[in-house]
Amino acid sequence: MRAVVQRVRLAEVVVEGRTVGAVDRGLLVYVGVEQGDTENDRTYVASKVAGIRIFPDEEGRMNRSLDQLEATDGEKIGILAVSQFTLHGDMRKGRRPSYNASAPPEQARGDYEALVEQWRRAGLLVETGVFGAHMDVHYTNDGPVTILIDSRKLF
Repeated sequence: MRAVVQRVRLAEVVVEGRTVGAVDRGLLVYVGVEQGDTENDRTYVASKVAGIRIFPDEEGRMNRSLDQLEATDGEKIGILAVSQFTLHGDMRKGRRPSYNASAPPEQARGDYEALVEQWRRAGLLVETGVFGAHMDVHYTNDGPVTILIDSRKLF
């Protein structure tokens, strides 16, 4: 399982002209499920994203995690999770990516939804896109800060 994590000031997903998920501050997380991913892969990614310390502390160092942020006046702080099979696109041959490593839609949907549920059970606000839909993602990357997490590259 792969996750591209971006620290954002604002992020929203629009499907057919309607905003379906949005956060004012937090993390935009693109999630790609790979064939053969297990509960261990999902737990690894869920834990890494939930605890990632990429928000500045009082000295400006990236030393705080999402759950350490304080909202101001109704601000929505959380994760905007977007399923994205193209994270497993393979460009080693030719010019058109191969998505053979991506999990089939039935598996990917289940694993994506289980990942979102893990974050919610941990007490995090999680907004989502629409699995399998064409989505317009609008965001302001704060920093910019972008981190890749891959459960298969543990060492």
